[in-house]
Amino acid sequence: MIKELYTAALGMIPQQMKLEITANNLSNANTIGFKKERLFEREIIEAKLNLLNNSGRAEPTDIPTQTYTDFSFGSFEKTDNPLDLAIENQNAFFEVEDDQGNRFLTRAGNFTLNRDGSISAKDGKFLVADTGRLNILREFTVDTSSIENTIASNIKVSERGEVYLNKALIGRIQLVYVENPESLEKVSGVYFKPTENTKQRYLGTEETVIRQGWIENSNVNPIEEMVSLIELQRLFDIGAKIIQTQDQTLDQSIRIGRFV
Repeated sequence: MIKELYTAALGMIPQQMKLEITANNLSNANTIGFKKERLFEREIIEAKLNLLNNSGRAEPTDIPTQTYTDFSFGSFEKTDNPLDLAIENQNAFFEVEDDQGNRFLTRAGNFTLNRDGSISAKDGKFLVADTGRLNILREFTVDTSSIENTIASNIKVSERGEVYLNKALIGRIQLVYVENPESLEKVSGVYFKPTENTKQRYLGTEETVIRQGWIENSNVNPIEEMVSLIELQRLFDIGAKIIQTQDQTLDQSIRIGRFV
């Protein structure tokens, strides 16, 4: 009886994790550059050992699940915003840097222009070019009071990643190509960090393909995730009812045993 309770509970744990992951995917369906999460389930019980009723490894001691990121393309959307950039290269990423100098990889190309001339992500991380943090005003003296309305419209980013201001070359965006993206550590919805197993390199000029005025949306399919959420909720409810039934049966068995 206890084994049945344990098995039912063990089956509900992956369902609960799937529910949480699916809900998070749905909440980021409109997040630019977001890559959806998936859950991989390992074998719960070795069939041969279970059949032979062998003790020991038949029941796992750890939760047999592992999350992974789906790096497939999201849909591309034309915005005509000069600071919106989309990468056409598979498994290539923008490199951004925070105030502490930590660098991250991302596919989110909805950048903004700061008053100091630096190009940054929405949360303030700086876009990195071949010369370091990309700053279009480093070589110029201009009035920054109208920077968003005038200067941003004069920024041109070529397909190969060269960044120009009024036809003057400022720098080149270097895309990071990751041979094994599954090795990346996800630190937030759109940011990833290389691990010791990550194989990466900077793409050369001829390999780089960047589209200015475009963004890559989330690769989450809201309808697919909603259907999955409903199915998972039903399975989770079934598991809860099984546990409740087993608990009631166990309670009745205990009561009967008291009078034997």
